[in-house]
Amino acid sequence: MKQDINNRLGLIWILISVFFASIMAISVKELGQIFDSRLLVLFRAFLLTIFLVIPILFIPNIRSQLKFSKPKLHIFRGILIAVSTHLGFYTLTKLPIATTTVLFFTAPIFATVLSIYINKEKVGYRRWFAVLVGFLGVIIILEPGFDGTFFAMLSALCSSFLFAGALAFSRTIVSADGVISTYVSSVFITFLVSIPLTFTHFNNTFVALTSIYIFSLIILLAVTSFIRGIGDMQAYRYGEAAILAPFTYLRLIFVGIIGYFMWDEVPTVITLLGALTIIGSALYIGHRETRHK
Repeated sequence: MKQDINNRLGLIWILISVFFASIMAISVKELGQIFDSRLLVLFRAFLLTIFLVIPILFIPNIRSQLKFSKPKLHIFRGILIAVSTHLGFYTLTKLPIATTTVLFFTAPIFATVLSIYINKEKVGYRRWFAVLVGFLGVIIILEPGFDGTFFAMLSALCSSFLFAGALAFSRTIVSADGVISTYVSSVFITFLVSIPLTFTHFNNTFVALTSIYIFSLIILLAVTSFIRGIGDMQAYRYGEAAILAPFTYLRLIFVGIIGYFMWDEVPTVITLLGALTIIGSALYIGHRETRHK
């Protein structure tokens, strides 16, 4: 075991990440009643870029850590993150927040499948069984049919799939260029990708931004995203993934409670059953990966 492992500190950071990820999702849902989701991604990416540029310019230690030895991988991963974020934000504005959160939990399941092709990992029959169980949970939630929510649910799954792909490439990029460079490239590329997607969606935007409440929510969205990113990086720097993973699912409890009080959303029995199936599958996959390593 590495000497810098500190699971207690890792747990503190993962709880910080989970809390701020929940607030971020709630900010997106609330702002989604006013703005197109593409604008929300642009606002967030713009503010995060500012948050990152300032320390890069004025703190030599951070600036010296920046390197992009694999530019094509940085660009490809950044595009995956950008599209995943757009799809995820769209879903948050269209579905109950608890349902969206559960569907986002499929990312580790997709990551297991993608790791076979991207990282050439061997996946045993136990993990394959867990993957199938996880997808069964997805089918339970989707309640096969093409009603008004089907496209939004499909969008959530596509977001998780692309995010899983980005995670699979992260290992190579982080090993070569470090965490800071990887985070900077993903934020900047998301900002660039978002610009052409929002050209036709600025009607009344600047008028809306004059509202202190709306402007504060946008700042909250960016700040919580930034802290969530720091929390994730620090958590997995200090703690073991198998110990941290169960605590990430506390987000479902946080958003479920707030969703109830803010929008009168109550998770259905189907959503809860699917959640148990998906979370159980993801936890088992994490357990098997830890044993495999």
